[in-house]
Amino acid sequence: MPKPHGNMKKKEKARDFKGTVSKLLSYTRPYYFKVIFVLVLTVVSTLLSIIAPKVTGNATTLLFEGIVSKYTGGAGIDFGGIFNGLVTVVGVLWMMFSISFKLTVIALLIVPLSGVVAGLVVKVSQKYFFDNQKYLGQVNGHIEEMYAGHLVVKTYNYEDKSIEKFDELNDKLFNASYKSQFLSAIMHPIIGFLGNIGYVAVCLFGSLEVIHGHMPIGDIQAFIQYVRQLNQPITSIAQIMNVIQSMVAAAERVFEILDEEEMVEDTSNPVAIHDEKGKLLIDGNVTFENVRFGYDKDKIIIHDFSMYVAPGKQVAIVGPTGAGKTTLVKLLMRFYELNGGNIYIDGHNITDMTRSDLRSLFGMVLQDTWLYSGSIRDNIRYGKDDASDEDVIKACQMAYADHFIRTLPEGYDTILSDEVNGISQGQKQLLTIARAFLKDPKILILDEATSSVDTRTEELIEKGMERLMKGRTTFVIAHRLSTIRNADIIVVLNDGDIVEVGNHSELMERKGFYFNLYNSQFEA
Repeated sequence: MPKPHGNMKKKEKARDFKGTVSKLLSYTRPYYFKVIFVLVLTVVSTLLSIIAPKVTGNATTLLFEGIVSKYTGGAGIDFGGIFNGLVTVVGVLWMMFSISFKLTVIALLIVPLSGVVAGLVVKVSQKYFFDNQKYLGQVNGHIEEMYAGHLVVKTYNYEDKSIEKFDELNDKLFNASYKSQFLSAIMHPIIGFLGNIGYVAVCLFGSLEVIHGHMPIGDIQAFIQYVRQLNQPITSIAQIMNVIQSMVAAAERVFEILDEEEMVEDTSNPVAIHDEKGKLLIDGNVTFENVRFGYDKDKIIIHDFSMYVAPGKQVAIVGPTGAGKTTLVKLLMRFYELNGGNIYIDGHNITDMTRSDLRSLFGMVLQDTWLYSGSIRDNIRYGKDDASDEDVIKACQMAYADHFIRTLPEGYDTILSDEVNGISQGQKQLLTIARAFLKDPKILILDEATSSVDTRTEELIEKGMERLMKGRTTFVIAHRLSTIRNADIIVVLNDGDIVEVGNHSELMERKGFYFNLYNSQFEA
């Protein structure tokens, strides 16, 4: 048996079977008439197939008695699945009891035994199906990690260890998959074997009944056919239930998304941020008032945060990893809803603005540059589609990007893509600064953007950012504290709380948290 690959189909067990089925049925409401029509046909088909053995048995009896006559039966219709199986079981049992109570009891003794065996097989196989899912995820995760970091893997000669780890995980996946598939596959022959035991028992006891004249031979023939019919839907129902479990589990995951809490809708009466002539009415002062937030409501990471920022001021937000620096600016742009408190821009609660209007006030230059596949000109226009070519060039000049753009063979029409060489990380950063210049926002969000660039480009980036910040309210997420010594306000965060506020000189004189954090970056 070949080892499984990453695209192997996964099987899951539903957590809320009844609830999910109920939801699925609610989505079929527009098709109820068609479903009912199909079920009626299924009942008719099943009844015809149930009656046929009895009629055949009667015909056999007549033949046995020396009377020959013509017989025709009805043919069943290919549809109804589990409903068909249930109707078949009920109908077959009715006909079996009508022929012989004793033989029916004998035949039914095998049914609970089949159910117990099937239940044991399912119970044992569930563990291996679970392991199969777990190891499949680990194998896929390992492949993705090694593929994404293949240069590092090669540089550190990690290929052999990577293959060794893959083989280890793949062996576990293979074993779990093999056992789960094996146990699942043997269910059908086991139930078939038990069914055949019942079949033999019916034949033996039925023969005795015929010999003693207690029932006609045709009824034995019909009864044997009914035993076969009884075993078939039991096996089919077991197989169909596996399919239904997988279907319901998949539907459950879809409903988890559909049932998630909807994003809070924009206010129906938003604050106007432009006058009738289109002039912006916002100056850019920002107030945080007793802000509380946690990605999980039970785990608050920002506690009672308050701060006022005047228009045009530069605010540096510093603190150790996980202090809440990035989270704070995400809240400012309303990517998440607050758990408590308020955020105001020019005295207007940000919830009183539409998200579109709110975010139109911001420009962003992040540490990780984002440029899409397209021309340099279109990338710079990304935040302002109606900008003229002259405006684009002016923005690039302000960002110190115009010179290097003109050295490219296609200039501003150069197409950016993963295959384009000759544009460094620092030059890409200059393009994002130019994009922010073109948008001309009132409030800036800056994530330090000078890491991993050459000295000359770093100087251009810093000059471009200084120009960009002039006259704008700016929030700088600072990683290297040496770059924010000239900030108007330095807000020091730790565990979601403000621990210190002041300028660089004031905070260094206090010799507190900021002092220790600053000096730690220069220790050998």
